[in-house]
Amino acid sequence: MITAVSYIGAAVAEIAGCFAFWAWLRLDKSPVWTVPGIASLILFAVLLTRVDSAFAGRAYAAYGGVYIAASLLWLWAVEDNPPDRWDVMGAVICLIGAAIILLGPRAA
Repeated sequence: MITAVSYIGAAVAEIAGCFAFWAWLRLDKSPVWTVPGIASLILFAVLLTRVDSAFAGRAYAAYGGVYIAASLLWLWAVEDNPPDRWDVMGAVICLIGAAIILLGPRAA
């Protein structure tokens, strides 16, 4: 449960942080947008360390699938552009891959 909450929180924080820089550099928003962007990216890093995994690389690899799905939800909710069937299919494949990476049996 902590892992799922950490991944979801990390995804929201990372996307929000990156979007703050996108808004500044691509949407001509004020440079002040970088302040919450930096805070969000710090929160992202902290949350990702809370994932229940013995190795950082495995936690990061599995996070990739969650990030992809969350990015498509951001696309829909914030940018008002609903994902198409190819987006959804790709996200499902990525989430299955993330589950295999994180939950697969490991040799002792």
